[in-house]
Amino acid sequence: MAKNGGSARAATAPALGSLDFTLDRASPVPLYHQLARQLEDAIERGVLAPGNLLGNEVDLSVRLGLSRPTVRQAIQSLVDKGLLVRRRGVGTQVVHSRVRRPLELSSLYDDLESAGQAPATRLVRRETVPAPAGPAAALGLTAGTEVTVLERLRLTHGRPVALLCNYLPAGLLDVADARLESTGLYRLLRAAGVTLHSARQTVGARSATHEEGNRLDEEEGAALLTMRRTAYDDTGRPVEYGTHVYRASLYSFDFELLVRP
Repeated sequence: MAKNGGSARAATAPALGSLDFTLDRASPVPLYHQLARQLEDAIERGVLAPGNLLGNEVDLSVRLGLSRPTVRQAIQSLVDKGLLVRRRGVGTQVVHSRVRRPLELSSLYDDLESAGQAPATRLVRRETVPAPAGPAAALGLTAGTEVTVLERLRLTHGRPVALLCNYLPAGLLDVADARLESTGLYRLLRAAGVTLHSARQTVGARSATHEEGNRLDEEEGAALLTMRRTAYDDTGRPVEYGTHVYRASLYSFDFELLVRP
């Protein structure tokens, strides 16, 4: 149970039994925010896994020595972020953690899978089209040259996190639609004998269109992270051009920065 004074520590419901919360009552930071921040950190570190139950607000307030409104506000802030969900008759449950992706030449599917994020894919569009000017230039092709365009919705724990659009040289990859929904694109390219070597990538941000909002379960105008990438094989040939959008509320990129000697 939490103690009065400069800090308070408490063990909570079984899912939180290994955690030791510190609540500084003398801090100008509101107690609900301190609790929410520590819960979010535990979810992001995987200490609290998807499906873990936190118990109801009354139990949590007693265990933490906090008022029920304070606990309710902390939980609601994480519900709003999509990290927790309230289930009638069950209590508060962890849904999933925010996706943090390192900037390296890897598939989003593989990154999510290795992070225990239960990735799934819905194939939205697959067709052969004349290459628009942008993708054609990225792939080193003449505008109008036929390319394969793939549009897929990537989900984690059943919730959409990214809308992916990829252009490939026609004939580079010939797999069934079911395979595109069961694994990552880069894994399929490697299985087809393509040796990925490097990529050029640009990360940005913008607001969601109406269609993107519908697909990603966000409001029109919500913040999205954007990514454009051209991937090259070991001969220097461009083999894939992607334009992707990610829910900023659930997704971030991790950078490692080094000082030049």
